[in-house]
Amino acid sequence: MGTQRKYIAVAGNMGSGKSSLVRFLCSHYDLQPFYEPNEENPYLKDFYGDMRRWAFHSQMYFLAGKFRIHQELERARSRVTVVQDRTIYEDAEIFATNLYRCRKISARDFATYQALYQSIVRALRPPDVMIYLRATLRTVRGRIKLRGRPEEQEVPVSYLRRLNQLYEEWFARYDQSPTLVLETDKMDYVTDLMDRLDLVQKIERYL
Repeated sequence: MGTQRKYIAVAGNMGSGKSSLVRFLCSHYDLQPFYEPNEENPYLKDFYGDMRRWAFHSQMYFLAGKFRIHQELERARSRVTVVQDRTIYEDAEIFATNLYRCRKISARDFATYQALYQSIVRALRPPDVMIYLRATLRTVRGRIKLRGRPEEQEVPVSYLRRLNQLYEEWFARYDQSPTLVLETDKMDYVTDLMDRLDLVQKIERYL
């Protein structure tokens, strides 16, 4: 891959295949992965008990965590190409926006959140390529059921549908970096050699 280090971002709804793609890229190339933070958000329990009261606090915590991860990957980027599973853009443009539209975050709090988010984004170096994994609602639901994470099994279909729509809206206006769209409904780069070769050819243009 030479001496040039890159920042590859992987975005997409729950069940779209982000973590699988990151693992594949790291096994195929010499990349350092950055995943969603594993430590538990201390506001989550309160959030699920009273969303209107705690949504803003919870999203601010997530935003701060994503900013910290971005700083860490920037330091790592001086040594190796990095790949990130879910970005700071998605926290704000998808999940916080969804809570605002559902009236779980007030207009005043959302304006405060957006002001901080925009300041952070202006200070960040954007990805060298944003890979968007597009998947239909049916595919997303099937994969969520298949992987069996307990916390995801009760997620309403309406919630997943709203997230899919927000992802499409956000990606249509995203202009921070070059983009690559992967339609993942029928893509099987794990076992299908042709799919794997096609994926590698598309991604190597940016490496």
